[in-house]
Amino acid sequence: MKTKTLILTILSFVVLLNCENKKKEQPKKEITSNTENVFVWEGANIYFLLTDRFNNGDTSNDTLVGRTKTTGKLRGFEGGDIKGVTQKIEEGYFTDLGINAIWMTPIVEQIHGATDEGTGITYGYHGYWAKDWTAVDPNYGTKDDLKELVEVAHKNGIRVVLDAVINHTGPVTEIDPVWPNDWVRTEPQCQYSNYENTITCTLVKNLPDIKTESNENVKLPPQLVKKWKAEGRYEEEVTELDAFFERTGHPRAPRFYIMKWLTDYITDYGIDGYRCDTVKHTEEFVWSEFKTECDYAFAEYKKANPDKVLDGNDFYLVGEVYNYGISGGKFFDFGDKKVNYYDNKFTQQINFEFKWNAKQMLIGDVYEKYDKILHNELNDYGVLNYLSSHDDGSPFDPDRKLPKETGTLLLLSPGAAQVYYGDESARSLVIEGTVGDATLRSNMNWNEFESNQEILNHYYKLGQFRNNHPAVGAGKHEVISESPYVFSRTFTKDNYADKVIVVLKDVEEKPSVNVSSVFENGEKIIDYYSGQKMIVEDGEVMLESSHEVVLLQKI
Repeated sequence: MKTKTLILTILSFVVLLNCENKKKEQPKKEITSNTENVFVWEGANIYFLLTDRFNNGDTSNDTLVGRTKTTGKLRGFEGGDIKGVTQKIEEGYFTDLGINAIWMTPIVEQIHGATDEGTGITYGYHGYWAKDWTAVDPNYGTKDDLKELVEVAHKNGIRVVLDAVINHTGPVTEIDPVWPNDWVRTEPQCQYSNYENTITCTLVKNLPDIKTESNENVKLPPQLVKKWKAEGRYEEEVTELDAFFERTGHPRAPRFYIMKWLTDYITDYGIDGYRCDTVKHTEEFVWSEFKTECDYAFAEYKKANPDKVLDGNDFYLVGEVYNYGISGGKFFDFGDKKVNYYDNKFTQQINFEFKWNAKQMLIGDVYEKYDKILHNELNDYGVLNYLSSHDDGSPFDPDRKLPKETGTLLLLSPGAAQVYYGDESARSLVIEGTVGDATLRSNMNWNEFESNQEILNHYYKLGQFRNNHPAVGAGKHEVISESPYVFSRTFTKDNYADKVIVVLKDVEEKPSVNVSSVFENGEKIIDYYSGQKMIVEDGEVMLESSHEVVLLQKI
C-alpha cells in the first residue's frame, strides 16, 4: 500500500474519533488574505438553499395563498422566504462561511393547488412547479424583496444564482388547469433508456412537458391572460413580449416565451447566474439559445448599471444534467447518443460523481484525478461538486456522522463547491415520517447551532480560506509529500497570482514540511486554520498545530 493511502486511511478515522472531543473554538476572523481577492466561478464557494426552508424573515406572507390542505410531512410551505435570506446576508452569516454565491430554488409563482405523486399531498414549496414565470410566489415574497436581496448580496460581495426551469410547468390540479396542447404534452412518460425517451416525454405522470422542440407560433395560455388582466398588467406584459420577439426574431414558440420571462430577472434585478433544471430532458440547442439570451440580458444590465457590477465575469450557467460525472469530460452518455452540454451552453455542470469518488477513493486520489481533468479537457469550464443536495437520495453522509470530513473533502476540492444548507451545522437528512426527498428538505436547524459550533468553526475556516484564495478551487494541484499528505495550489490570471499549501495529517502529528515550491526562505507565513505564524527556514516550516488540517498562506 502506498504511503499516501496509509496516512489518509488513518486520517479519516482519527479525524472522526477526535472531532467531538475538542474544545469549542471561535473562528479566527482576524486572519486575512495577503492578496486582493479575485473571484472566478471555477473555484466558487456556492451555498444552495431551499427558499421555503432556510429562514422565515416575514411571517405575514406565510398564508397569503389558500394552500390549506393537510400535506404529507414536510410537503407544504413552511414559511421560509426571500426576506429570510436577506436577513442572514445582513447578519454576516454567509460572509462568515466564506460564501461568495448563493443559489436559491426557483422563486417564481407556483401552482396554487396540491397534488399527490404517491408521497402524500404536496404543494409547490420547492419552487419547481411553475404557474407564472413572470411573478414571484407570494409565499416567498415580492419582487421588491428580490431586488433588495440582490442589492444586499452584491454589497457584501455575494453573487445570486436563481434556478431556471424551462422544460415543464407545474402539475395539473383542480385549480391549476393544463396549459394548451400546443404548449405542452402530457404523455408519454419518460423511460430514460435512450435519448428520445428521455427528452420528448413527461418526467413523471402529472407534470406537463413544455414542447421545447417546437418552432410553431403559439398564443399565450388563457389562464395567464386571465390572471394578468385581473392583476392589471396584461398590456404591459404583451408589450414587452412584442418587443422581445421583434428584437430577437424568434418565433413565438413556447421555449422563447419562457426564456424572455427568465432573462427579465437578469435585466431587472442583476442576478449573476442560473442553475438550469432537468437539462437532459430538453434538446441541447435550447441551452445554446438560452445562453445567448442570458448573455445579452447580462450585458444590458451591466450597461445600464455600471456602478452595480461586481466583476468582469460572464453570466454564470450551471447545468443539472442528472447523473453527469466529471469522468465523462464534456459529454453525457444517453446510451445511444453522447451530448456535449458545455460548448456554447454551460459554464459548469453539477458533478454527481463527486460523492461516489469521495466514498470509493482517498482524498488525495480524488483531488489528483480532478486536477487532471479540469486543467485539460474541461479547461475554461468546470464542475460544481457537492456531497448532499435536495433531490439526491444517496448523500455522502446521510446520518451526519462525518460532518467535518464532509467539509474538508468538499471545500478543498478542485472545482466549484456547493454547500447544501445545513451541511455546516449537521442538519439532519433523515427525518422520521417523511416520504421520498422530503427527508432531505427539513427546516434549517438554527436552534442546534450552539451544540454544533465545532462543525461550524471548521466550515468557517475552510470556507474563508477558499474564498480568500481562488487557487483552492481553480488552481493547479501539485503533490509535495505523500506522508503527511501535502499539496500546493497555484492560480494565475492576467497579473494576479495566488499560491497556497495545504497539509492533511494525523491530529497528533507535528511534522516539518517542505514549502520551498511556494514560499521563499525568510518569508512569513501563517496557518489560517490554527493561527500559527512561522518563518520559512531552509525551505521548511515546523508545524505546531494539533488539527488535522493546515492551511498555509503568506502573511
